[in-house]
Amino acid sequence: MRVRTESGFTLIEAMMASVILAVGLLALSFMQATTLSRNVDSAELTRATSLASEMVERIQYNRTRVTAYNGITSAGAGNCNTISATNDPMARGDCNQWVALLGGPYGAGLNGLVGTVSVTATGPTIPPLNQSLVAVQVTWTTTAGVNKAARTRQVVINTTIDPE
Repeated sequence: MRVRTESGFTLIEAMMASVILAVGLLALSFMQATTLSRNVDSAELTRATSLASEMVERIQYNRTRVTAYNGITSAGAGNCNTISATNDPMARGDCNQWVALLGGPYGAGLNGLVGTVSVTATGPTIPPLNQSLVAVQVTWTTTAGVNKAARTRQVVINTTIDPE
């Protein structure tokens, strides 16, 4: 009498291994697509934050004329012309450069990019410290992708500026 000893895989075992491998590869490709989408979001957020902090740094450098920056927006043409070229030439130049930066190559890819600056008086009045609360806001619409709708995002940087 002969005892049969067979070794190897049956067809069912091979098919099950193929199905498990296919599911794993499918999950891996989905994770890759999600990672790529999040990477684009991260790049947009980094650029918007850099644009907002750019204006905050300009205002901090010209802290004695902080009120001249109130109402700056990149939405309308000629907005910087409302800042006096005689009394506030640095603020006007900062406005023109920031608006150009938002509309230039660095702002490209951020759909509907709008930057605004608001300045309000804050701090104690007795004794008066002449502090100003500055809010720089950058708003844009994210890039739509596969299974991802475009949405409006914003970065707001708030800081208190003290005169020297």
